[in-house]
Amino acid sequence: MFGICDPDIETAVGIYVKLLRAARAVTARVEPRLAREGLTVTQFGVLEAILHKGPLTHRELGRKVLTSAANMTDVVNKLEARGLVTRLRCPSDHRLVHVMLTACGQALIERVFPLHAADIGLAMAGLDTAALERLGPELRALGMAAAQPTQDHTVASAAE
Repeated sequence: MFGICDPDIETAVGIYVKLLRAARAVTARVEPRLAREGLTVTQFGVLEAILHKGPLTHRELGRKVLTSAANMTDVVNKLEARGLVTRLRCPSDHRLVHVMLTACGQALIERVFPLHAADIGLAMAGLDTAALERLGPELRALGMAAAQPTQDHTVASAAE
């Protein structure tokens, strides 16, 4: 591999590429149904998070669906304009605003979520249950480790 002499880094790069390709393939499998419902993956994620967790603040939603605060405001604005969510200011702390499902939003996510889950099941059908059960903790560990700040600057950047 060009400029890489460390076999561990070569392996990591290869796995990274496979991980991205797999994620894109799974996403491509589930996006069409969401698009037919007029939803993006992030909008669906907001509705799903509220369905399973109850009303959440913008910050909580951003953490759940892995998006920025600015993007979350845009997503919630669009869902609110469609009548799928509403905002409710917290009576005890007016700085906090909770996002909750409307009756229309509740009906939509309750109808679409089982279909979306089935689409995910089909997309993951290339692995049996045992493989998926092994993969889950591995991916969680990878995500947790990757999220940790690092002080390792052993690989010089091209700009140096």
